[in-house]
Amino acid sequence: MTDSGGAPSEAGAAVGRRIGIGLMYGLWRPRVLGAWRVPSAGPVILAVNHSHGIDGPMLMGTAPRPVHFLIKKEAFVGPLDPFLRGIGQLKVDRDTTDRKAITGALGVLDQGGVLGIFPEGTRGEGDFASLRAGLAYFAVRSGAPVVPVAVLGGKDRRSRLSSAVPALRSRVDVVFGDAFEAGDGSGRRTRKALDEATVRIQERLTAHLAEARRLTGR
Repeated sequence: MTDSGGAPSEAGAAVGRRIGIGLMYGLWRPRVLGAWRVPSAGPVILAVNHSHGIDGPMLMGTAPRPVHFLIKKEAFVGPLDPFLRGIGQLKVDRDTTDRKAITGALGVLDQGGVLGIFPEGTRGEGDFASLRAGLAYFAVRSGAPVVPVAVLGGKDRRSRLSSAVPALRSRVDVVFGDAFEAGDGSGRRTRKALDEATVRIQERLTAHLAEARRLTGR
């Protein structure tokens, strides 16, 4: 489901948000802190750490606005392909420069929507230790503020069905941080500017994660 400009529709993401709310609050016990820090209107990028298989759906169900996530193409298999497209999610090939995904993501921001990104690229420790340059590119190119998000908890009790997700009905903390500008204000999009923005982003995300752990005791 896309609009005439090729970007995924806000209506589809709104449906995804309702589904996420039902699933996440039905299967787990999310505790959301700082959701008011997400700007209520205009383009914004949610930069989320990635350590659970449910991080994307969890944000769809707990963020105060509908979110369009960049999701690896491997997830778009069988009936999940039309479903994920229908709820406004973006398929991305992580092994190449995916122009279609880039155009779709920038389209979301151009229309004043919320773009969700896992800046580490893949699920791991979820500590923002290694960031890809994509987040800096989208932030600098669009001028959209970045809101760091930490999803914590559940690692001590994994589901019996899959080690990638927390045990059912376990508590998962979702902590939103303060919005910040990734660029230096010059509007430069050079490689040097993007590298500097990536360093700036990593510092802010790492600091937010440490604060989120302090707040939640995780």
